[in-house]
Amino acid sequence: MSQIIGFVGVGRMGANMARRLKDQGHPIAAVYDRATALSAELAIELGATHATTLAQVTAAADIVITVVTDDEAQLAIFAEEGDSLLTAAAGTTFVNCATITPATHVEVQRRAQAVGAASLEACMASSIPQARQGTLYLMCAGEESVFNTLRAVLEDLSANLRYIGPAGSAAQVKALVNMVMNINTAALAEGLGLGQALGLDLDMLREVFSQTGANSQVLKTDGEDMQKRDHECYFSADHAAKDSTIAWVLGCKSGMGMPLAAATKLQYDRMRAIGLGHLDKSGVAELTFKGRS
Repeated sequence: MSQIIGFVGVGRMGANMARRLKDQGHPIAAVYDRATALSAELAIELGATHATTLAQVTAAADIVITVVTDDEAQLAIFAEEGDSLLTAAAGTTFVNCATITPATHVEVQRRAQAVGAASLEACMASSIPQARQGTLYLMCAGEESVFNTLRAVLEDLSANLRYIGPAGSAAQVKALVNMVMNINTAALAEGLGLGQALGLDLDMLREVFSQTGANSQVLKTDGEDMQKRDHECYFSADHAAKDSTIAWVLGCKSGMGMPLAAATKLQYDRMRAIGLGHLDKSGVAELTFKGRS
């Protein structure tokens, strides 16, 4: 029998994950978001309950998938008092997909286990189209037995599914993935910006990049957008700033110098400071092309 699923956090990633699971035959019982109009609309679409409290989601579901913004939001939905997913949560399994600090994933697992629930981190290295298509890259951590129990659900969300290790370890890997991606993005923006300043044809330059050691996945996804100033948001500069900070702090705590991570973090911090945090990460080009921001 299919396990009943609830969702907390139904922005573009969470909502599309819920749609994908519904399409695959998984019953979606309840959805919750602080943006109540958003969750109410999705509930109607999915034939689910529009939960107005976190406790309602836990009461309705065997598995609760959470997709929230940051550490503060993650700890708030797993609060140890007041309205919380932990209310009467014995036997519930939580799947936490946010990009947050490893320590917060460890703490959420501790809180869940204290009330007889289970917790798995499922960090996503993909974007909105992959969420809808069920082709996410999922890196999971926690107790391996919990991962194995959830495998059927996770496989319906992902094209690449990987168990990393104990709680916190998938978040460490995800931080490194996003650190390198953000560095690549900032470097590409500088390269294209300098190319423009030198009067080079940017279509030609991107083609040369693609055929040489300058090639990267970021060139494929962001290069043309940087050139054409098309920064429709798939992964925001706000999130890039947050994730670069997570990786930079991990490096500092490990006693490492992180000059490239630090420089990239400052670029995305600057985007936020001047009101561009809502743009896609490709919007970092607005800082590097002459005559823009």
